[in-house]
Amino acid sequence: MRIAIIGGTGVYDPAILTDVQEAELVTPYGTINYLQGRYEDKEVFFLARHGSGHSVPPHRINYRANIWGLKMLGVTEVIATAAVGSLNQEMPPGEMVLLDQFIDFTKDRVDTFYDGGPAGVVHVDYTEPYCPRVRAVLLAAAKEAGITLIPRGTYVCTEGPRYETPAEIKAYAVLGGDLVGMTNVPEVVLAREAGLCYATVAMVTNWAAGISPHPLTHREVVEIMDRNTEKLRRLLMRAISGLSEDPDCACHHATRELGQF
Repeated sequence: MRIAIIGGTGVYDPAILTDVQEAELVTPYGTINYLQGRYEDKEVFFLARHGSGHSVPPHRINYRANIWGLKMLGVTEVIATAAVGSLNQEMPPGEMVLLDQFIDFTKDRVDTFYDGGPAGVVHVDYTEPYCPRVRAVLLAAAKEAGITLIPRGTYVCTEGPRYETPAEIKAYAVLGGDLVGMTNVPEVVLAREAGLCYATVAMVTNWAAGISPHPLTHREVVEIMDRNTEKLRRLLMRAISGLSEDPDCACHHATRELGQF
């Protein structure tokens, strides 16, 4: 089976892999660069969401090329990581949260492979936006490794690249948001359209604006991620070991009746 890790802020070194090779792939939406290696008996691909050296801001990421490219490579399971700010006092900096819902406040991002025309118009169900099977594997992996992984959280995705205002954070909390970030949408949406089993582990790096006692900085985000990289690696290693492909998973059949994927 083929598994992909999509690394967010602070997660650029796929040190868990062996026989690593760097490659690029041309997709209908642009070219992606990725690393390919092995972990145990599984082929694993690593995709740095922000590009090498964090060179691409959230609103300029080519999400469609990334997801389409993984599909072209034969990937079936995807574990994404994301750095987030917290709106929830029960999710402090340093904790990891397994996302189960999202709220979309992005503005100018293309979030579908189906723009009408020959591709048709598609309305995909997102009652469970993140693959329940991959989520279960991650929860079991965390338990086996003795790692605390908060089992659910609602991610509010903003356009970026600016941080949010305290007023926005208050509004997001009223709507039920727990965490805020800039990258999970449209990634999660496109993954479902592509029939990929996709889940996201969010690393809380800071309190959100108005909750944090000081102004927000990207350096703080990277520092917290760096301090927790080893914990995240252990979780990913356990999860990769526990993952197995399930052709009957509902994620694979989200748009299959259309014959696109």
